[in-house]
Amino acid sequence: MKKARAAVILAAGKSTRMKSARSKVLHDVGGRSMLAWVKALADEVGVSRIVCVVGEANADVRAAAESMGMEIAVQEPQLGTGHAVLAAKENLKDFDGTVTILYADTPLIKADTANRVFEALDQGADVAVLGFDAEDPAAYGRLITDGDELMAIVEAKEASPEQLEIKLCNSGVISADNKSMFSALDRVENNNAKGEYYLTDVIEIMRADGRRAVSVIGDEAEVLGVNSRTDLALAEKAFQSDKRLQVMGEGVTLRDPDTVIFSYDTEIENDVEIGANVVFGPGVQIKQNATIHPFSHLEGCEIGEGVNIGPFARIRPGTIMGAGSRIGNFVETKKAVIGKDSKINHLSYVGDAEVGENVNIGAGTITCNYDGYNKHKTTIEDNVFVGTHSSLVAPVTIGKGAFLGSGGVITKDVPQDALALGRAEQVNKQGWAKRYHAAQQKRRNQKK
Repeated sequence: MKKARAAVILAAGKSTRMKSARSKVLHDVGGRSMLAWVKALADEVGVSRIVCVVGEANADVRAAAESMGMEIAVQEPQLGTGHAVLAAKENLKDFDGTVTILYADTPLIKADTANRVFEALDQGADVAVLGFDAEDPAAYGRLITDGDELMAIVEAKEASPEQLEIKLCNSGVISADNKSMFSALDRVENNNAKGEYYLTDVIEIMRADGRRAVSVIGDEAEVLGVNSRTDLALAEKAFQSDKRLQVMGEGVTLRDPDTVIFSYDTEIENDVEIGANVVFGPGVQIKQNATIHPFSHLEGCEIGEGVNIGPFARIRPGTIMGAGSRIGNFVETKKAVIGKDSKINHLSYVGDAEVGENVNIGAGTITCNYDGYNKHKTTIEDNVFVGTHSSLVAPVTIGKGAFLGSGGVITKDVPQDALALGRAEQVNKQGWAKRYHAAQQKRRNQKK
């Protein structure tokens, strides 16, 4: 029988090894904070109550957790993981169901894995621990098992030489009936090498109560904890590797997979082709048959079917590209809706703009959208031709079918089908260049 689910997320660490003014768990992996990753995991597995345990010094973590809708418990002083979980006891005193302990610095656990921990309880176990086979067990706690049964968790500093040979290690994720968990935690003692209250001691206490303990095996890459910038880089690498495999498995071509950077929410349909050194910030959606050429950066945008982008393009938040449209090299867009089959091929900036269908925007064109205080909108209607090196001073509207001559500074609306010339009249001075060259050559000769 499936029981109600709660989660306690531990986030009270001091983050000293990160060497950062920002708390460790607010550093990003794949474009979102580690804390947000773990909150999303809890939501995905159907948790109805989430308590985030913070320290008094973690004001930034508390603010972030509250903004995500989590309950708050404060651990002060910080006397170990068991002590941290006990800080949430008051929050969950009336909760009837199972509780799982998660860690805000362990962002990559998959929902399927977390569900298997919960499901072990639904299938009759009283307490379940997520373990993993470590390539290098090092300082991890070891899971002591007897067949399917979990007998104990031994911290590395407390382990015997024989126990240190065990490769099955503790991830820290433990799930149990809420009342049983806190009953056991009330009896944890701190008579160990660190003088701390270990969460892992609840296994032996619950077994002494006649409870059944089991381990659930996960992948080592999922349970990677982050304590330093090096760990953060390893977590990022693990996420990117997994995301690349997922994307390619869904029918996307990556020309040089190791150089493509994704965010946690990147959505790409099949038959999209992505070149080398492309970076996706958060909030990117790409439809079928689009091509993203090398060295392009996309964030917060919607890319339509058959769109062609780059190389060396920057697509900023608020950009929506219609089917068959084109953004070329060294073009930047921001908060721009670009219609079907329109083209901005070279060296242009289009921001705060609405561009219709079948528009051609020439090289070096700029929408001048900012007056030093406010942003203003440029509207370019269907079938407009914008000549090279045009400056469109917003707010301005270019009517359907209009033609803008090259080099124009357009400050007024242009009517439909009109030609707009916004440059000064050319003046030719006959013979001036010849006289200039002669004078310069004479000056050079006099200096010799």
